[in-house]
Amino acid sequence: MRNIKEQFILLLATGLGIGYAPHAPGTFGSLLGPLLVMGILYWNLAFPVYLILTVVLFLVGVYVCNQGAKILGLDDPGCIVFDEIAAFTVVLIPVVYWPSSANFLWISIIAFLWFRLFDIWKPWPVRFFDRIHGGWGIMADDYVAAIYAAICLYGSLILLGWF
Repeated sequence: MRNIKEQFILLLATGLGIGYAPHAPGTFGSLLGPLLVMGILYWNLAFPVYLILTVVLFLVGVYVCNQGAKILGLDDPGCIVFDEIAAFTVVLIPVVYWPSSANFLWISIIAFLWFRLFDIWKPWPVRFFDRIHGGWGIMADDYVAAIYAAICLYGSLILLGWF
């Protein structure tokens, strides 16, 4: 039986349990990313505060993912999706405060597709960070994949004329 602290850590690490999806938990976890960003944007915070929150989520994620992996006794359990969720704050950096006529839903769909591509494909240096054990590796590979996705999202939106 897990204690309350372990249960809380696993609740966070698994994205409120969505990481327990029987198939493609990372994909399901990534679907929560835009909702997190929408929640942050609701407070209409200044862009520097958004960037600070992105870093704070990374650091919290290092702890939560590391502890979650230890509790489960695995290096990088598929059910841990906090990394995918938090990384979306990076993916959507190009658009969070950019005036655009485009619908946030469509931008989120494009961002989601780019992020999943890079998170699954793991081009260099994503794969390098994926090989790091513990919370740092669990979080870092997704944040690097998110940087690739953010660049491609920005380019896509320019090509679509939404910028």
